[in-house]
Amino acid sequence: MSYRDQIDAIASLKAAMGDGWKAINPESAARMKLQNRFNTGLDIARYTAKIMRQDMADYDADTAAYTQSLGCWHGFIGQQKLISIKKHFGKTDKRYLYLSGWMVAALRSEFGPLPDQSMHEKTAVSGLIAELYTFLKQADAWELNHLYRDLDAAREAGDKAKEDELISKIDNHETHIVPIIADIDAGFGNAEATYLLAKQMIEAGACCIQIENQVSDEKQCGHQDGKVTVPHEDFLAKINAVRYAFLELGVDDGVIVARTDSLGAGLTKQIAVTNEPGDLGDQYNSFLDGDVIESADDIANGDVVIKQNGKLVRPKRLASGLFQFKPGTGEDRVVLDCITSLQNGADLLWIETEKPHVGQIAAMVNRIREVVPNAKLVYNNSPSFNWTLNFRQQVFDAWTEAGKDVSAYDRAALMSVEYDETELAAEADARIRNFQRDASREAGIFHHLITLPTYHTAALSTDNLAKGYFGDEGMLAYAGGVQRREIREGIATVKHQDMAGSNIGDDHKEYFAGEAALKAGGKDNTMNQFG
Repeated sequence: MSYRDQIDAIASLKAAMGDGWKAINPESAARMKLQNRFNTGLDIARYTAKIMRQDMADYDADTAAYTQSLGCWHGFIGQQKLISIKKHFGKTDKRYLYLSGWMVAALRSEFGPLPDQSMHEKTAVSGLIAELYTFLKQADAWELNHLYRDLDAAREAGDKAKEDELISKIDNHETHIVPIIADIDAGFGNAEATYLLAKQMIEAGACCIQIENQVSDEKQCGHQDGKVTVPHEDFLAKINAVRYAFLELGVDDGVIVARTDSLGAGLTKQIAVTNEPGDLGDQYNSFLDGDVIESADDIANGDVVIKQNGKLVRPKRLASGLFQFKPGTGEDRVVLDCITSLQNGADLLWIETEKPHVGQIAAMVNRIREVVPNAKLVYNNSPSFNWTLNFRQQVFDAWTEAGKDVSAYDRAALMSVEYDETELAAEADARIRNFQRDASREAGIFHHLITLPTYHTAALSTDNLAKGYFGDEGMLAYAGGVQRREIREGIATVKHQDMAGSNIGDDHKEYFAGEAALKAGGKDNTMNQFG
């Protein structure tokens, strides 16, 4: 419904309600209604699920149409990211938010900073989703409020053309609400626990839930050692639990990302149940490392024995009770995990790798696509990778293979600043710049994300300010390094009162109390110094 139609509809309702509504201004009410497009988290989840499904179809038609996100650990960070995207690119198309379990653990737990091992309160996950969308909705209200104020100014100036232009902008306003890919870790318990938390996450607004195949009570960050996976049937039960949660809440096109940590996981807590050779459990068990049993004398007290490829085998078990996989089987296990997940309800894949290498990712995806042709990935452009060193070494290796002279370079020391201005460094940076385009074209990556970039940017910017402010620069560190840059670069937060909702609140007070409203934005508000 257009701006003018909204006003007319509320005017009709006001007339029908009689004198009791005489203080209600239909245009003011229409403005408030338009600034709050989504009444519930489920409204958001249903809206964004459709966006994500269309984006997946767009990618299938053209791999250049990949999507991107950054992980955000606070609603304000997510809000500023989307405001920046709209400012620089004019629209939010193909840009999402990522909610990282790592950052929830490190920054949002009441226990204090925790490692990424599912020790934080699980409700903190759904709480952050709700917070992110609260701030994105406020960004809508903030942006529209500026249009409303400009509209009032145009009317006061008698500029009908400007008035019509602004009403058109209001009618065509693009919301800051975008899809969130939300990390549920390994489900925080059994399948029922996974279902209950998934419901909370969806009710908070999540249209896409990412779940991994690690043991929930032994879960590790994908870039830590000691990862322990579960048999496929256990993982599929949790995928089903998430799907049931989506269906129960009416988000029928909700998206599930199945993450496999098998490439770096050498352990399993369980031996899979198998009923016949070649079934899913038997395939899982075929990767277990063990010793062939020739006689009963080879079996010690407490040993477990399985039949593997027609032979009796004693799986290798650690003192912890965990079983080991055969060395070098990670990639084969990844491929089986991915095919199995896609054939059993997952929509997208996540393969956690140890380095950002297009060829390595493509090798696995191509094998998966032999069975599921439209398989596609969500990929972690992880801060745990040393991007500079990895790509400089990739260039070094490529040059070596091509017979190019690399005698001027020490492969092990390529991170050194002495190489920053070299031809090798320039080519490595070009590969980093093009990594997302190349990987989406060659390795089936639909969505590129950085899990915890804003963790690092917060630390870096704070370090820069602290170094100057508590040092010789004093107040110039803030005035020159922060505020002046905000002004020059058009960062809206320079007017922090406005960004936090001061002008919105003032206008609402005027709607509610008319000339009696006590407003904060008068001539004595120091925010006026910024024009």
